[in-house]
Amino acid sequence: MFFIIGIGLGDPKDITVKGLEIVKRCDRVYLEAYTSILSCGQESLEDFYGRKLILADREMIEQHTDEIFVDAEVKDVAVLVVGDPFGATTHTDLMLRAKEREIPCQVVHNASIMNAVACCGLQLYSFGETISIPYWTETWKPDSFFGKILKNRHMGLHTLCLLDIRVREPTLESLTRKTRQYEPPRFMSVAEASQQLMEIIKNTPGELSGDSLAIGLARVGHDSQKIIACSLKEMTEVDLGAPLHSLVIPAKELHPLEVEFIQQFSSRKL
Repeated sequence: MFFIIGIGLGDPKDITVKGLEIVKRCDRVYLEAYTSILSCGQESLEDFYGRKLILADREMIEQHTDEIFVDAEVKDVAVLVVGDPFGATTHTDLMLRAKEREIPCQVVHNASIMNAVACCGLQLYSFGETISIPYWTETWKPDSFFGKILKNRHMGLHTLCLLDIRVREPTLESLTRKTRQYEPPRFMSVAEASQQLMEIIKNTPGELSGDSLAIGLARVGHDSQKIIACSLKEMTEVDLGAPLHSLVIPAKELHPLEVEFIQQFSSRKL
């Protein structure tokens, strides 16, 4: 049996009882380590689970899947995922590959930023399409996600913005070499994301401006969780500390309960 197990927002104890029971009996357990990051560290998980984990980086998940599926028809093999298994298309693809090999599959769900974002006070059923904001380069500055933010606002919906994570990304110079070299890990902050949005706004004037409300979240689900509500322009200078960060662009009109809840994260009257 092949299992994809969500381990929650990062504390070793976030795993479900069902997930932990499976982890303890599996022949091999992989820890997927590139679509999100594990703030508590692999060693903390191993101590709590009582077993060793095999780190599965981007290359293994995308290019060497066969290693993961070895003997999965007759043995129990699991991949652990930060958050929920279906929070990233990578894990959907893993399940489809397993099914192509006629390997029985089972998913164990858990909390992720997709539902935990409600901690900022915005009602989940008022969120529209979630978007991702990638790091820009000097020659590549995509902005197609901006139209989705505007579309959500037009429909009176909030937008959860997932911010770029760059882990074990090969350098351009090493792509043509036998020896692969990697860029240092990078995790986009709410300030960096807001700076890119402000640059788009300069070239695309409309209902979203630097004065529009934005909500920054950091390390959701952890003891060090931080939330701040301010203008998008002010968010460009906010420092929420260590990753992971998420940014929310609320709808133009908020429910009174949303306003009351968010007020605790803002230094000005909303």
